Amino acid sequence: MIKAIDLLRQGKHEELWQMCCGFLRLDMESFMDIQENLMLQQIELLNKSPLGNKIMRGVKPRTVAEFRQRVPLTSYKDYTPELLDKREDILPEKPLLWGHSAGRSGEYPCKWIPLTADYAWELSKALYGIGMISCASYWGDTSHIPETIKVLYSVARKPYISGVFADMLTKQSPIKYMPPLEETDTLSFEERIQKGFACAMADGLDYFFGLSLVLEKVGEKIRNGSGKIDIRPYLGSPKAMFRLARGKAKSMLAGRPMLPKDLWTIRGIIGSGIDSSVYKNKIKQLWGRSPLDLYSCTEGGVIAVQAWDYKNMTFIPNLNFLEFIPEDEQLKLQMDRTYIPKTLLLNEVKAGEAYEIIITSFHGGAMVRYRLGDMVRIESLHNNELGIATPQMSFERRVTDIIDFNVIRFTEKSIWQALEKSGIQYEDWFAYKIPGEQSLNLYIELKNGSRIKENELTATIYNSLTQGEDDFTSSATHEDLMDMVGFEINVNVLPEGTFAEYTAKRQAEGADLAHLKPPHINPPDKVLAMLAPAAEETIIVTKTGVRTSEKKGEETVPVA
Repeated sequence: MIKAIDLLRQGKHEELWQMCCGFLRLDMESFMDIQENLMLQQIELLNKSPLGNKIMRGVKPRTVAEFRQRVPLTSYKDYTPELLDKREDILPEKPLLWGHSAGRSGEYPCKWIPLTADYAWELSKALYGIGMISCASYWGDTSHIPETIKVLYSVARKPYISGVFADMLTKQSPIKYMPPLEETDTLSFEERIQKGFACAMADGLDYFFGLSLVLEKVGEKIRNGSGKIDIRPYLGSPKAMFRLARGKAKSMLAGRPMLPKDLWTIRGIIGSGIDSSVYKNKIKQLWGRSPLDLYSCTEGGVIAVQAWDYKNMTFIPNLNFLEFIPEDEQLKLQMDRTYIPKTLLLNEVKAGEAYEIIITSFHGGAMVRYRLGDMVRIESLHNNELGIATPQMSFERRVTDIIDFNVIRFTEKSIWQALEKSGIQYEDWFAYKIPGEQSLNLYIELKNGSRIKENELTATIYNSLTQGEDDFTSSATHEDLMDMVGFEINVNVLPEGTFAEYTAKRQAEGADLAHLKPPHINPPDKVLAMLAPAAEETIIVTKTGVRTSEKKGEETVPVA
C-alpha cells in the first residue's frame, strides 16, 4: 500500500490530499454512499461473529435500514465482560491492537477497545491528513510538510488512545518523536514533557499534538519561568544555546517574558479535549499558531476535524457509521430508559440543532450503535468559503450525567459512591464543572450540623474519586496529568436546610414529583443560581491534601 510520504516525495500533492483529506471534497451523496457501503460490509462481519450475535440479540440484518430498525442502541455495559477481558475469539475481526480509555467513569476500571489492521490503516491516513490541514492555508498546500516530522510527545503512552494515535502516524511517514517512543514507557508524563522540550531545544519542533489544556499549561510554564531558565543542561549543545539566546532576544525586544513562539516556529498544532475552544486564543498567544481542533475518542478514533479556517468540524466518513439522536428524542430517553429514540443520518440533520451522536465501527470493529455520551451541534450544512459540501459540527457538551476533565471523568454514580465511602453524614449534594477550569465543584449539605474533617476529605473523597480499581488505571499517567493541569476538588458546604428550602420552592411553583430535587450532575443555571450562592464554606482538596478553607464573608485562612 502506498504511504503518504511516498506521494509527498514524488510531488503527487493532489493525490496526497485526496488520500488523506478527501473527505473535505465529498458531496453529500458521495459521503452517504461511503457510509452505506462500509456499513453493509460491517453488517456481514457482525452477522458472523459471536459478539455481533450478542449485541444484535440474534437479529441478522441484511440492509442498513433493517440494522437501524432492529438493532438496539448500546453502552459499554453491553460489551462486558468480553471487551474487558480482551476476548479476540468473539470479535468480527481479529484486532491488531487494543486501545485503552483515558478516563474512569466509576462504572468500569477501564474500557478496552479493539482496533483491526484495516481500521488502523484508515486511521493512520486520517491522522496524517489532520497534520497536513494543521499547517495548510488552502487545499493542496504542502509547503510546510517536512519529510521527517518532529513532534513533541505530549500524550499518554500506549495503550491509551492518544499513544495509539502517535503509533499509527508512523505508518504513513517517518516521525521523530521527542522523546523517542521507545523511551516513553519508562518516563512519567512530566519527565516526558521535560525531556521532549530538551530535545526540541536542540533539534527544533514541527508539530505539537495533545490535550489543549496541557499545551496551555506548558506554555504558561515557559512564560512564568523565562526569567530563571537553567542553561546548564544546554551548555553542551550550541544549537540549544543559540535557540535560547534568540528566544530571549525576541522576548526582550517585545518587552515581555519569553514565550514558546520565541523559541520555535511551529508548523502545526493539533489540539483535542472537551475544552479546546476555551484555550484557543491563549494557545495562539503563547505559541504563535491556533490549534486545529478534532473530535476524537477511544471508541471511535477520529470522528471530525476542523479545516484550515479553524472554524467548525467536518465529519470523516470511513471510520464509523454515524447516526444522530435529536435533542428532543434524547430528552425522552433520559426520562424513560425504555424509550426507543429515533435516529437520523447525516443527510437528515438540520443546521442549528443539537444531537447525541451514535457510532458503529467500520473495518471489523466492535462498537455497534454505540452511545458515546456526547452532544454535538450542527452549525451549518456546508462551508461555502472552503467548498466543503457536508454538514459542519461543533462539540456541544457531554450528555448530562458525566463531568469530563479529559484526564478523568465522573458520573453521578462514582461521586455518590465516593461520598458514601467517606462516612460523611450528608443530606444531599450536586456537582458541576465550569468550562476551562480544572476543578470539580462539589456542593454538600451536611446532616444535623456535622462538620467535614480534613482527614475525611484528603483520605476518602479525593482518593475515592481519582484512583482506579486496578494497577493499570492507578498508574502514574493519570497522576502526572492531573498534577500538570492542576486538578482539584472544591467541596462547598451548604447551610442546613438548603435542599429542603429548594424542594419547598419547587412545590410552591407546582413542579411535579420528579422535579422537586435538583439534578446531582450539571444542574441548569437556574438551579445553580438558587443553590450555589448559599455556600458557607469552600474546602479545596488537591492530591497533597486540603489547601485552604474559605468562609463566606471572611478572609481566606489555612486549614492546617
